[in-house]
Amino acid sequence: MQTRTTIAIGLIAVSLTGLAQAQGVYKIVGPDGKVTFSDKPPSAAQAASGANVQAANAGGAAGTAGLPYELRQIVAKFPVTLYTSAQCAPCDSGRTLLKSRGVPFNEKTVSNAEDNEALQRLSGESTLPFATIGGQKLKGYSDAEWVQYLDAAGYPKDSILPKTYRYPAATPLVSIQKAAPAKAPEAAKPPVEPEVAPRPTAPSPSNPAGITF
Repeated sequence: MQTRTTIAIGLIAVSLTGLAQAQGVYKIVGPDGKVTFSDKPPSAAQAASGANVQAANAGGAAGTAGLPYELRQIVAKFPVTLYTSAQCAPCDSGRTLLKSRGVPFNEKTVSNAEDNEALQRLSGESTLPFATIGGQKLKGYSDAEWVQYLDAAGYPKDSILPKTYRYPAATPLVSIQKAAPAKAPEAAKPPVEPEVAPRPTAPSPSNPAGITF
């Protein structure tokens, strides 16, 4: 009982002291093409240099439309995000636990070096699965630990999701957005010389009136 109380207090404290910023990771591509990751927004100097900034993680509350009121309130306070990779049995176990309890969650996949670097920014290491419940970080899968934190957050032990609910599709942790190729400068066109009006034909012995056609 004391352990559960401690967990509950920890979750509440986190939700009140910076829950919004716990999920933020930025991918910054400098003008020279150098890629860096940071948990802080780019500085004014970086923005002025033309650095391309992308949000490396779009974690947050899963869709709550149609959910029971009680569950909507819990999801708003303690959103769940699951980070997984292919061929990861513990990741499958974590996903199964969340779905068996009817916990709405977003899933982020880690499949390349940039994803892995962003994951290390979020969790401090590259262990998978990784999950967040509100601002609480869960590294690796432990049935007992995950259950304790889900209980402390108030998630029902048995699913109360409506039968029509569909979990959001898993998305990459880092979305690569290729910049549109710059248009090649148009070749300078030679200046157009103004047309010169033909001079009127001067009178001649055979055309004394100077008539032109």
